[in-house]
Amino acid sequence: MSQISQLQSMDVATKRKEARTVIASSYLGSTIEYYDFLLYATAAAVVFPKVFFSGMDDWVGVVAAYGTFAAGYVARPLGGVIFGHFGDKLGRKGMLIVSMLVMGLASALIGLVPGASVAGPWGAVMLVVLRVFQGIAVGGEWGGAALMALEHSESGKRGFAASFVNAGAPSGAVLGTLIMGAFSALPNSQFLAWGWRVPFLLSFVLLAVGMFVRLKVSESPIFKAAIEQERAARNADSGLAGNNSAGKAVIPLLQVLRRPKTLIFTMLAGAAGFALQVVLATFAVTFAVSKGADRQGVLYAFAAASFISIAFVILGGRLSDKLGRRPVMIGGLVLFIAYLIPMFQLLSSNNILLVFVAFTIGLMIHSTLFGPLAAFVSEQFGTTSRYTGASLGYQLATLLGAGFTPGIVAQIFKDSGQDTGSVVFYLAAMSVVSIIFILLTREPKNNDLQTVRP
Repeated sequence: MSQISQLQSMDVATKRKEARTVIASSYLGSTIEYYDFLLYATAAAVVFPKVFFSGMDDWVGVVAAYGTFAAGYVARPLGGVIFGHFGDKLGRKGMLIVSMLVMGLASALIGLVPGASVAGPWGAVMLVVLRVFQGIAVGGEWGGAALMALEHSESGKRGFAASFVNAGAPSGAVLGTLIMGAFSALPNSQFLAWGWRVPFLLSFVLLAVGMFVRLKVSESPIFKAAIEQERAARNADSGLAGNNSAGKAVIPLLQVLRRPKTLIFTMLAGAAGFALQVVLATFAVTFAVSKGADRQGVLYAFAAASFISIAFVILGGRLSDKLGRRPVMIGGLVLFIAYLIPMFQLLSSNNILLVFVAFTIGLMIHSTLFGPLAAFVSEQFGTTSRYTGASLGYQLATLLGAGFTPGIVAQIFKDSGQDTGSVVFYLAAMSVVSIIFILLTREPKNNDLQTVRP
């Protein structure tokens, strides 16, 4: 029986059971990957300015640390292209295993990088190199995890299924922030000397867990069916033409670039969501601490708010199955624009409870945007180029929206005499741009994922 026939005849109960297994593994794997990737964000906010850029003015050191943070986002599109190419040619599962291995090793090695007092500027150089490998790994991870969840799910539940992959981001943030927060309770000298390194070294343990889970999942049935259908079509064309056209390679990246409007619109539609996400994880933490709030208290407040937001990411994905991806995403952006000024007022209160409220409301609003994003991006592309297209569109959005935003926002804040009004304007402008491009992008909720198209 062909893969296509198997896909059609598989009983509903079996398909649903397999879908639940894949969704659970995608969520766990994504959580581990984002623990590693976003742990760096926390460290860049509270540790790296003092360990790798000591001797500088406080906010200059913060900007420099955020510069190393940006390197990971610059590398994410490259990871999307590399892993996307092989994921579209060889399958989703294998690329997920490789991406997790790269991420785990790079993150653990960050915990071993010597500070400026030992290695001088070379410590920062090593930090950037390892951050690039982190970026390549997460650039490949997201697309594979999202597609595995999406392509195993029923058409009316794809937003819900794919949202679990994006829920891995706040889950990883919770785990990383709690562990970093626990070690930040050490005396400051010990925390800066070795305490911050332990959460990175724990990546070895999480890597073992993640690899065990990843090896258990099955390949995407839609991908296998599409590859068989494409191979059969090529063989038929070859037989009719009497030539060797079946051996011609199809390059997924070129398939995606033939429709550049889809890629560009997807990138700009998602950019603001990442800008708001990363500002909450980095600048907002630094800002609250600079206003006198206890560092450990701020980290725990962010962790608790991130934990609450996990449910809202999944709710956002579920709502998008009912209402459409675009209305839910636009609603989230509009609400966040309205919330920006109150958010910074709460963060500057020097009151941990109010700081917690600021993070909680911000992440709840953001989650309604973030939940549908995985399905919104992935559904824009055809099966045989979906890994490449979705990964590249999503990772370019992270580069544009998140890669440089912490550094830009910190610089704007510094140059304005530490006035949050200029920061609010910048973030609101980015949000308006994304709203425009979401409106210009077609609603993908009802697209047929089994159609093999570029």
